[in-house]
Amino acid sequence: MERTAVLERFDVNNVRKDFPILTRTVNGKPLVYLDNGATTQKPRQVIDAIAHYYTQLNSNVHRGVHHLSQLATDAFEVTRHKLKPFINAVHEHEIVLTKGTTESINLVATCYGKAFLHAGDEIIISTMEHHSNIVPWQIVCEERGAVLKVVPINEAGELDMAAYRSMLSDRTKMVAITYVSNALGTVNPVKEIIDLAHASGAAVLVDAAQAIQHLPIDVQALDVDFLVFSGHKMYGPTGIGILYGKEKWLNAMPPYQGGGEMIKEVTFAKTTYNELPFKYEAGTPNIEAGICLAHAIDYIQEIGLDQIARHEHELLEYATRRLLEIPGLRIIGTAKEKSSVVSFLLDGVHPYDVGVILDKLGVAVRTGHHCTQPLMDRYGIPGTVRASIAVYNTTEDIDALIAGVERAAAMLR
Repeated sequence: MERTAVLERFDVNNVRKDFPILTRTVNGKPLVYLDNGATTQKPRQVIDAIAHYYTQLNSNVHRGVHHLSQLATDAFEVTRHKLKPFINAVHEHEIVLTKGTTESINLVATCYGKAFLHAGDEIIISTMEHHSNIVPWQIVCEERGAVLKVVPINEAGELDMAAYRSMLSDRTKMVAITYVSNALGTVNPVKEIIDLAHASGAAVLVDAAQAIQHLPIDVQALDVDFLVFSGHKMYGPTGIGILYGKEKWLNAMPPYQGGGEMIKEVTFAKTTYNELPFKYEAGTPNIEAGICLAHAIDYIQEIGLDQIARHEHELLEYATRRLLEIPGLRIIGTAKEKSSVVSFLLDGVHPYDVGVILDKLGVAVRTGHHCTQPLMDRYGIPGTVRASIAVYNTTEDIDALIAGVERAAAMLR
């Protein structure tokens, strides 16, 4: 009964009051922000925490005995402490703080490649991957003589799981897959993907950049080897990302970068490396963002991921239904399992032109290939218009989007 009561108390208008930027205008129109797949807006709680850090705590972390350094270090480590239950990691030291999803993937590709990849080994990714989960694996394949294999998708934007099963073999060393497609919204069956990979002896990296703010994630239940995501897509600051890695892998891989903090002892003859997670955290981190990410985690948990998911799913269904009422509009990505993204095209109209008109009306969307050029090639299109939804969006936001698209259709066709 208590949980039901909490669910019933969700009020998007109260949520919106936490986000100061939503009160501004763009081109004389109220801002309608539907570019959340690129970055989310920040609640006042996070903004206030940034100001608090610079006015009360500013100091380098992990290295000072003075009071401010100790305060900053404690605040910085609070984020790691809160992330452990947030993703249900076994140990806090399995959580590495990075600059973002991109750096986290590059770290794993580089370090895992050095330790475990040899000529003829295979890495599996999918057609719908973001460039950040393609290019690092291409680089390591070139360096190690490994082979990159790509799981195809069907017209709806769903993985061809039969093809995936056929690709797995004792040569497969790594499967790197997105949880939720940033361009299509497809929610992939990651648990099945992981189980099949493990049965073949392969490790799995899941890109959760587009999932962590929408869906509850339990790394132990998934049995995932590596999970990566970014703070700025979950209502937190830019410049902070997370790499979760099972202890056995992080201990077995070499460091990513050399420098301060990642060392235990340095001589000109030999360097010994620090314990986890500091082995992978060379140099001064983005202290401000690291501290303030804890406040974003608190914010998500106070609302509840179940409530967020329910609200966003209702808006996604509403947006899909309304968009399909527009003649000549085609949705790209119609998977049965979707989350928070609707991408579309107007017949005969370039997506950039639609985006420009929407911007004149105060509606912020993303246009282009969304860093998924191979996926766009799969559909034979230059790109799409992408509207991506967050907890503070409303049906009125969707109505403004629809009105803008209808206006673009009238002007451009």
